[in-house]
Amino acid sequence: MDGAGRLARSQRPEADLKAAALGAVILLREYVSARLPRVRVARGGSRRHANRLTRPTAKTVQAALAPMAEREAPPRVVEFVERYVPRRLGTVATVALLFGSVWLGIVKGGHAQDVSAALSDTRNALANAAGFRITAVAINGRKQLTQDEVLATGGVTGRSSLLFLDAAAVRDKLKANPWIADATVQKFFPSQLQIDIVERKAFALWQQDGRLSVIADDGAVLEPYVSRPFLTLPLVVGKGAESRARDFLALLARYPQVRAVTKAAVFVGERRWNLRTKDGLDIRLPENDVGNALASLSRLDQEDKLFSRDIVAIDMRLPDRLTVQLSDDAAKAREDLFKDKAKAKKKAGDA
Repeated sequence: MDGAGRLARSQRPEADLKAAALGAVILLREYVSARLPRVRVARGGSRRHANRLTRPTAKTVQAALAPMAEREAPPRVVEFVERYVPRRLGTVATVALLFGSVWLGIVKGGHAQDVSAALSDTRNALANAAGFRITAVAINGRKQLTQDEVLATGGVTGRSSLLFLDAAAVRDKLKANPWIADATVQKFFPSQLQIDIVERKAFALWQQDGRLSVIADDGAVLEPYVSRPFLTLPLVVGKGAESRARDFLALLARYPQVRAVTKAAVFVGERRWNLRTKDGLDIRLPENDVGNALASLSRLDQEDKLFSRDIVAIDMRLPDRLTVQLSDDAAKAREDLFKDKAKAKKKAGDA
């Protein structure tokens, strides 16, 4: 106590408080450093310098406890992604994966065509409501096909709209029909459609493996069956006959006397032709020089009535001769004739 009866006070109270506070901060720093990740060394410095103890000050402790202190560097892959990959890419990828999964399920389930048709019908309905419904259709050049057959072939239905109608696709579908050689499709907005077609002509009947078909002059099969209007067409038979018929029938037409008795032209071995007449006569033509063979047939019929004789086959395959095969009755009659002549000759010799 001092002389006045008062307690003696420290002469340096501020220094004592400062020392106490500094000790508390040092203890707190050691406690926090033991539990937080190691502070990253700043660029340009050294680990030895960073680990070197310095005089603990309030500024040092504040820097160590600051929430903005840098932590240990992340892996390079994470750093690259954060720096160069655009934001929201993950969201976009997730949505794309979701739609891809849905589409894969549709395709695997066999519903792709149904979904596509539903989407097409929806957009056509919207276009029709907006005034683009097809209300007038003009089809020019058709003879064998009906209007409904042309529209069905082109894929034009009552739900189709002129706005979304693909004219090129309709044309391709029309040309895929064997009866249609060419087609033109024009759209006149808002509601008119015009289709011009060029039809192939039925040229001949073609028989192979027991099946009969109508063919065009280029060999295209127009119908896999025969209706009554085509029964009068010339008949060609055999593999490859459909593609060679045009040239042969054009040559045969130059000899009307032979053409008139011909019922069918048979392509043999994809090399040469035989003629089958209406009376069942089989004419075997050579592989080459067919024109001269037909000319000889025409001349022999004019001079000797060849086609009216009792024969079943004429073989013209050898260039220097013509071989005729008689029918059974004609052969027997010829044999009997020879026998009678032989007997008569023998009797004359005996006499």
